[in-house]
Amino acid sequence: MVTQAYRFALDPTPAQARALRSHAGAARFAYNWGLAACRDRYDADGRWWSGAELHRLWNAVKKTDPALGWWGENSKCVYQEAFRDLDRALREFIRSRKGARKGRRLGFPRFKKRGRCRDSFRFCTGAMRCGGRTVTLPRLGTIATHESTRKLARRLGNGTARILSATVSRTAHRWYVSFTVEVDRAVPERHARPGSVVGVDLGVKTLLTAVDDHGGVIEVEGPKALRAGLRKLQRLGKAHARKQRGSANRAKAAQRLARHHARVADIRADALHKATTRLAARYETVVVEDLNVTGMVANRRLARAVADAGFGTVRRLLSYKTGWNGGRLVVADRWFPSSKMCSGCGGRKPSLSLSERTYRCEACGLVLGRDVNAALNLRDLAASGAKRLNACGGDVRPGSAGQPPAKQEPGTAQAGETGTAAAQATATPTADTHIRSHHG
Repeated sequence: MVTQAYRFALDPTPAQARALRSHAGAARFAYNWGLAACRDRYDADGRWWSGAELHRLWNAVKKTDPALGWWGENSKCVYQEAFRDLDRALREFIRSRKGARKGRRLGFPRFKKRGRCRDSFRFCTGAMRCGGRTVTLPRLGTIATHESTRKLARRLGNGTARILSATVSRTAHRWYVSFTVEVDRAVPERHARPGSVVGVDLGVKTLLTAVDDHGGVIEVEGPKALRAGLRKLQRLGKAHARKQRGSANRAKAAQRLARHHARVADIRADALHKATTRLAARYETVVVEDLNVTGMVANRRLARAVADAGFGTVRRLLSYKTGWNGGRLVVADRWFPSSKMCSGCGGRKPSLSLSERTYRCEACGLVLGRDVNAALNLRDLAASGAKRLNACGGDVRPGSAGQPPAKQEPGTAQAGETGTAAAQATATPTADTHIRSHHG
């Protein structure tokens, strides 16, 4: 059983659109109401309310306060889930302060402002169904969708899926519903092509360059959606800035700008999904780098190109798609010199500037494309130690806080679980080092 999401674009009627906005406003109000109550209690007692305590407090207040007489117009789940979100935000803030949470340091939760925050709410109970080109949600009824929902409906009908929750959100001008579903997914015991390996190097010139165990080179050109629509983005941004604040024309300009941003994101996501699905289906072992995306985005000369490529998304997609196909994802150490090391003799250059797109080895005379050379080193890294690192978890470098790595048998990687390659592994020279063949 795996937990995954099914996301559909909604096509509501005007009355349903008003109901969606009302539920989103109710969720925003409940979040702000709970945050104000937590701040008041913290000033008085030095602690705040939990999510369950906020829900009980809300049930006691909503029936006595005349200003809250409108609460019955929306589903009770909207308020309950808003309090849960606030409770989760407060707990993550504490974990971040203590250093127990990875990633950037989180600040204290802030109030949500209409028009500035994302419109979103969630259902956890009630009638949640789908069929044909419609979905059914609590208090909202049956809403048409822009795409077919038959795939999820069949799983729900034959009992191989169960809806846990439904999150409704708005992106630009369009409403979406995302069902969190527990699915009985048939994961193969072995990959369709056992023993196949591919090394994947991400880049800004080419979205990804991959070399498989037969020496075939796969190059996927990125759509560069942000770069292609940059002039339109600048024009729409300038038009929005020139409109008077609070006017209807400014709201229309903001909608046009948001639609353009959404289109850019959709084009990028479509290209990344197609590329990662192809790699996960064709190769059992996929090797990628542990890139410091946050540091790369901090470079003002690379930030736009890196953000347009979506480096972090590639690894996230491969992490669960490889498991679904009976394969595994191996992540090379962040300091593994895939670009500086020669794939022919194993020699390493002390430095390699980003402008050098061709790798030239002074020791063996190998002349090869920079990205192809890096992909070869990643592929050979898996060939030299992938099985050992995957099956014998005790040989892998321990993670944070000195926790020993868990053992992982071949072909059992699940979503979010990856193998880890050591930093000082040496590439194994192969017979096809100087012979490259291109195939689709």
